[in-house]
Amino acid sequence: MKNGHQFATLAVHAGEPPCRVTGALDTPIYQSTTFVSASADEMAAVYGEEKFGYMYTRYGNPTIRALEEKVQKLEGGEAALAFSSGMAAISSAILGYVKAGDHVVASRSLYGAAYNFLNRKLPRMGASTTFVESTRVEDFEKAIQPNTRMIYFETPSNPVLAILDIAALAALGRSRGIPTVIDNTFASPALQQPLCLGVTVAVHSATKYLCGHGDAMGGAVIGPKPVIDELVHEVIRDFGGVISPFNAWLILRGIRTLHLRMPAHCSNAQQIAEFLDQHPKVERVNYPGLPKHPGHEIAAKQMKAFGAMISFEVKGGYESGKKVMDRVKVFARAASLGDTRSLIVHSASTSHRAVPRDQRLAIGVTDGLVRLSVGIEAADDLLQDLDQALAF
Repeated sequence: MKNGHQFATLAVHAGEPPCRVTGALDTPIYQSTTFVSASADEMAAVYGEEKFGYMYTRYGNPTIRALEEKVQKLEGGEAALAFSSGMAAISSAILGYVKAGDHVVASRSLYGAAYNFLNRKLPRMGASTTFVESTRVEDFEKAIQPNTRMIYFETPSNPVLAILDIAALAALGRSRGIPTVIDNTFASPALQQPLCLGVTVAVHSATKYLCGHGDAMGGAVIGPKPVIDELVHEVIRDFGGVISPFNAWLILRGIRTLHLRMPAHCSNAQQIAEFLDQHPKVERVNYPGLPKHPGHEIAAKQMKAFGAMISFEVKGGYESGKKVMDRVKVFARAASLGDTRSLIVHSASTSHRAVPRDQRLAIGVTDGLVRLSVGIEAADDLLQDLDQALAF
């Protein structure tokens, strides 16, 4: 596909031409670990990358390659690499840049596992991270040290929906010669394309909106070809975080409807956020689509819509947050996000229960905070479900 095609066309067609051998319209699932060469010389040429080909799925697979080509086109990057999970993608992207003695500047409002990797795992490898508590670019600049090798952030952030200025952080990184890496999972390329705003690398948990149906795990890293080549040679082959061909095929199938699903997700979320914002049992709503959100203007500038993730503080604290969880009937009490079905989590008793309370409060995960992943059901049914859940 040409880069001039619109997003919807790329979502359907990019990376998936009809099979040249059979004419199959749908991408085949190459559920094989090993590929046969015609001769010793051909095998040696493929192994030495003197000739394009496949030999072992950890080194490459046609179904996985189709997924990589599709996400590369959707994000507008030079190249992409698929992984077995979002955390495999995140950790690999970081390890592709950071070595012993290096330093990372990262936003404090991050997905918990990403925070743990930067805060606990990197120090064991001899690297360090400074976490920036604010969303201000000048505070990121102040945290830069002579050995800083990466600026890492996500926007909107998990679970408090903080908004960072992508273009400004990318410009900061370029001015100091530091790569910028963004987790674009919450927005997906349907709503936000950070590489077009100057970011070096985008990472995704493809398990979420790219897949969209809660039935396959995967991750992706998109960026400059030399960076992706380095990850191929030095990280994924040695660490082995390879996605299965079947999961790659499921995510390919999910992406074909991404441009149709996201408007429905976002429309529902906007209605729910406005409803919660007026509800007497709700203390605060975190959703960038609300004009009162501190990042609303920046989000409006860098996003096509405001996403489908909401968090809100229920009056009454910890027990009230759990009570809402117990009372919902349409929302599913489940982890993860980006599913066609609406999901609900009480962060303090689940995802952040191991975080000391003072630290949890400092990052905005208050006792009554409830996070919603808004699905594509009828908006009225979701509103009625939340209304009755809050009627206690």
